[in-house]
Amino acid sequence: MSERLFLKGNEAIARAAIAAGMRCYFGYPITPQNDIPEFLSTELPKVGGEFVQAESEIAAANMLLGAAACGVRAMTSSSSPGISLMQEAISYMAGSELPGVIVNMNRGGPGLGDIGPSQGDYFQSTRGGGHGDYRTLVLAPGTVQEAYDLTLLAFELAFRYRNPVLLLGDAILGQMKEPVTPRVPQQTTDPEAETWCLTGAVQRPGRVLKSLFLDDGALAEHNTRLAAKYQAMETESRAESFLVDDAQLVVVAYGSIGRIAKSTVRKLRAAGHRVGLVRPITLFPFPTAILRDLALAGKRFLTIEHNLGQMVDDVRLAVRTVTDSAFYGHLPGNLPTPNDFEAPILAALGH
Repeated sequence: MSERLFLKGNEAIARAAIAAGMRCYFGYPITPQNDIPEFLSTELPKVGGEFVQAESEIAAANMLLGAAACGVRAMTSSSSPGISLMQEAISYMAGSELPGVIVNMNRGGPGLGDIGPSQGDYFQSTRGGGHGDYRTLVLAPGTVQEAYDLTLLAFELAFRYRNPVLLLGDAILGQMKEPVTPRVPQQTTDPEAETWCLTGAVQRPGRVLKSLFLDDGALAEHNTRLAAKYQAMETESRAESFLVDDAQLVVVAYGSIGRIAKSTVRKLRAAGHRVGLVRPITLFPFPTAILRDLALAGKRFLTIEHNLGQMVDDVRLAVRTVTDSAFYGHLPGNLPTPNDFEAPILAALGH
């Protein structure tokens, strides 16, 4: 029988990172993700890894860049204001095609906001966040088990696409405890890494990893290749569909809010209302095809978020020319419950 552990979301991520072969972690304390560096500070050295508490989030992100350039499986974690400070380095990583995992346990904003949950970082996460044309793969777990599993996936995708991968949670996911079945993936080498990573040019020609292209047309050529890579990432889109086949209204919500909305959907179903749920698991690439197919089948949509309205733009893009999506935003600073979502769902149903 598989081992079961009762873990916080933050600890599940830390354990999964070690299981995925992460051997370098760089970070700086900020609530509500401090359990991650706290756990790794003692456990990562036990497996031969290096834990560094950097002097700032800027330093941590640039250390991640350096480790990634050497082909090392590395990670950093922070929360909203700290992730903002990392954006320049993340842009450099995307431009230099370097794999790394960044965990953001989203808190309220803008500014310092509060230490409670929020989904205010959706735009920052899915639109690159820093300067230039680039994308990060974005995974949004809704349970502690998913936090573990998607951390494993994040390292796999980072090296598959030579690109930063962002794991986007929030204070709810990071602090709640649930049973988790851990697993250790088969440790595989990354043969492609031998063609690009910096390991010391003793018996081979030197290599250069860069995001600066000054020759005429060189940056356009580079960005064209990056755009093709981002297009190829579309095959990685994932979502949970719940009771959508006969639904009149499909609620679209992600992460912890998707989980809360699912409880509301169950309650309304029991009362005879034909409502279902789509919970995007990848925010980039967004599960556009799933929503468009439901739109073509005649479904109506309501997007629920813990912000003023961000993912709703992607929902509307997915169903454009077919239908639209209503929106309900539960403002950060207030912790939502399933009861909070009943009235907006019933209103969208026309009741």
